[in-house]
Amino acid sequence: MNTIIRTDGLTKHYGRVHALDGLDLSVDEGQVHGFLGPNGAGKSTTIRILLGLARKTGGSATVFGEDPWTSAVGIHRRVAYVPGDVSVWPNLSGGEAIDFLARLRGAKTKDPGYRAERERLMTAFQFDPRKKGRAYSKGNRQKVALIAAFAVPADLYILDEPTSGLDPLMEIVFRDEVQRLHRGGATVLLSSHILSEVELLCDRVSIIRAGRIVESGTLGELRHLTRTEVSFQATDAAALEGIPGAHDGTIDDGRARFTVDSDAVPSVLPVLAQRAVTGLRIEPPSLEELFLRHYGDDLAALRAAEEDASTGSGTGRASRRAAAKES
Repeated sequence: MNTIIRTDGLTKHYGRVHALDGLDLSVDEGQVHGFLGPNGAGKSTTIRILLGLARKTGGSATVFGEDPWTSAVGIHRRVAYVPGDVSVWPNLSGGEAIDFLARLRGAKTKDPGYRAERERLMTAFQFDPRKKGRAYSKGNRQKVALIAAFAVPADLYILDEPTSGLDPLMEIVFRDEVQRLHRGGATVLLSSHILSEVELLCDRVSIIRAGRIVESGTLGELRHLTRTEVSFQATDAAALEGIPGAHDGTIDDGRARFTVDSDAVPSVLPVLAQRAVTGLRIEPPSLEELFLRHYGDDLAALRAAEEDASTGSGTGRASRRAAAKES
């Protein structure tokens, strides 16, 4: 399969700050590839290098087999890019801004095919093209970039937090459009920290932490690494005895629950069938659970810091009150 994006040992340093620290990323043709991580993990820095907007410190990066720093013009003719924070020209209407962005990518804005697609997208996104840019909310500015990107065919779509500012209904429209691109054979790199968005759209996911890829694979491959929850109707703890590979068994609200390694599920099902359990439910692990495997310690540290700060401030107030009484 043809590789569209490839980085090997990619690094980017800003003084002592290592924004990227040996990033290895591969995106194949026709994939919707999720690039997952919290703000500050290195997603946007990677994208800036792929677009030729920032120069790498070390390693290699190619888009369509070319170096984006030296071949940015040719690469940009084949790429549609949507950032997470869109600015528009205050004195241009939304429609004028969309047409201008489309012309930059080589579109003939008088072409009937372009006009029809532009109109379809504006209707789908419930976008009023007549208002001036200064009057648009963040969500409407985001729609300008999305409509301009989707109205002109591209080989690669790089979407960096593209639904920022959109309401839930418009997020659904966005997903429909990405799925349409996928059916048409386009390649999409979707950078996001919205787990549900990535889970619904992506064939493959790469999780970035501190400038490195810490996990990469299809959702099926990644779920293989986490535990599946199994539950069935039961009121007696004895119902959980003797189930091979069961972990964290509980009885709650008339249901027995336990987790099992995902690759062990086939060995558990015959045991449950022999016991004729009822109301059986099997819930595969979510992408969020996988994400927390890599960032759970950060979350725990943050909560501990918040608790220490809260305790410290309380102690400080008590000390000041005591000192005031002594004086």
